[in-house]
Amino acid sequence: MKLSVVVTVYNEEDNVIPLCQKEYEALEGIDYELILVDDGSTDDTVKNIKSFANNRTKLLIFNKNHGQSTAMSAGIDMAQGEYIVTMDGDLQNDPADIPTMLAKLEEGEFDVVAGVRANRQDGFVLRKFPSKIANWMIRNLTDVRLSDYGCSLRIYKKDIAKNLGLYGELHRFIPVLAKLQGAKMTEVNVNHHARIHGESKYGINRTFKVMADLMLMIFFQKYFRKPMHLFGGLGILTFAIGMMINIYLLVVKFGYGEDIWGRPLLLLGAILLLGGIQFITVGIIAELMMRTYYESQDKKVYRLKEVFVGQAEA
Repeated sequence: MKLSVVVTVYNEEDNVIPLCQKEYEALEGIDYELILVDDGSTDDTVKNIKSFANNRTKLLIFNKNHGQSTAMSAGIDMAQGEYIVTMDGDLQNDPADIPTMLAKLEEGEFDVVAGVRANRQDGFVLRKFPSKIANWMIRNLTDVRLSDYGCSLRIYKKDIAKNLGLYGELHRFIPVLAKLQGAKMTEVNVNHHARIHGESKYGINRTFKVMADLMLMIFFQKYFRKPMHLFGGLGILTFAIGMMINIYLLVVKFGYGEDIWGRPLLLLGAILLLGGIQFITVGIIAELMMRTYYESQDKKVYRLKEVFVGQAEA
């Protein structure tokens, strides 16, 4: 099979039938499979997909909502195609862009072709502006130079997609994960449509998740194989600051005879430095322990309730 298209959906009952129609039309003439991953929808999303799916369509149904990264990972695990496409199921991504992106990837020079929403149809304040800031930060902190990290429409060679290691909410950083594997990436402009049915599942709170995941990505990029360069550096810096504070306070006490116990400089500095280091360290260690637990035992972070395959002829 040449192509697997992985689409994650959650409460998209009005979008899934038009989505399937567009996929079938856009991919006609290509040896493909369409893998829809329902991330615990509570509306008629599953029912509508089952009523329309053809025999090229697989529907993976989660027992509950696990999040987009987990849903995307399940679809990629199931994919059999030589090339794997990921996209959202809200009809804002356009399946008509897939053949062009596939042709670009088949040229052989690149491992990943990422979409760029050149004419993005989203609100400026809650979507475009935060996205611009996030894109700028990710580009400059990870040195992975893409224009649009928020566009889910991407196509990968199979070996890259199968080894992304998607956990937590890391779907936002797929280009960084691909780069860690040495993938060569390029971008093409793609269509982007305004959402007609349903509502966005994103809120302003995702900003904090992005910031936390960005710290993790920087660690994986720069210190995964040499963590002592990070923790040793922090330790030396912390020790040096502590020494300067102690020397200063000793001079104050013995040189000027002042009482130093309980001073805000001593207490606040120690609490903030130790607390900050502990939080960051515990977060990274927990992430590494989770990856070791799942990957060493070939465990999955999701449980499928059902796998449905359409019967109608394509």
